[in-house]
Amino acid sequence: MNWEMSAFRILLWKAFFDKGFGLLNYLKYILAIAGIGAVFQGISFIWIIVIGLIYAVICLILGRWWFKNHLIDVENEINNQFNPFQREVREHIKRKSVHRKT
Repeated sequence: MNWEMSAFRILLWKAFFDKGFGLLNYLKYILAIAGIGAVFQGISFIWIIVIGLIYAVICLILGRWWFKNHLIDVENEINNQFNPFQREVREHIKRKSVHRKT
């Protein structure tokens, strides 16, 4: 396998994780507070690491699901509707298509 394909796959999995991590952002704080409390209560540090790994896997799965169901495309389209540059480009394309029809 060549380097470009390896880099693409690595970055694709990173994108999956980043999207899932972003969607579960608030849960991260709850888990951090619970983890700190667990340390003070004497719960094994191994359990805290295991729960962190489970959280990371859930982030990865959720992000992959988000991409697989094309929700990322919907998200990008919503961003494009409020992007001034995209609005300008769409208006330009509309004007060009009207001039070609007449």
